[in-house]
Amino acid sequence: MLFAARRACGSVAAMEMQEQYDDAMFDYTTGDYDAALAKFQQILQAYPQHFDAQLSTAMCFYRKGDFAKAIEEGHKAEQLQPNEQLVHTNLSLFYMKSGDKKTAEHHGLQARIASWRGNMDKPGAPPAASEDDLKMAQPKAPPAKVPTQFPDMPWKKKPPAH
Repeated sequence: MLFAARRACGSVAAMEMQEQYDDAMFDYTTGDYDAALAKFQQILQAYPQHFDAQLSTAMCFYRKGDFAKAIEEGHKAEQLQPNEQLVHTNLSLFYMKSGDKKTAEHHGLQARIASWRGNMDKPGAPPAASEDDLKMAQPKAPPAKVPTQFPDMPWKKKPPAH
């Protein structure tokens, strides 16, 4: 999502937005949820499609104990990326804390389904590109030769009898 914002508004504005997002995340991690909320909401005013800011806004309300507002903001994130596993995981948590176990279980299931979507390869199919595919090519070593004769082992010989 951030990359789309960079293309849409230019790199200077995107860098400023990224700095503002980083500042908001710092406030969030230090427990200053009100300051973080203010910064996330400024980002969302300028970039309403900023998924990470929307998701973080919901988490701020959750941390403050305002579960109803966390659910509301969580559904806004769901509108941006309906198949994102983290959205449904968070909504499940928010609903569970608010006492709505049935809806929490629904979103827990949606989170599980979203995780399965990322793993839709057929059984036995070669895996998608992995980190190993990104490594530089290594020369293949020739197969090791098995020796046919073994050297004498003087340390295992019995000392000569006198």
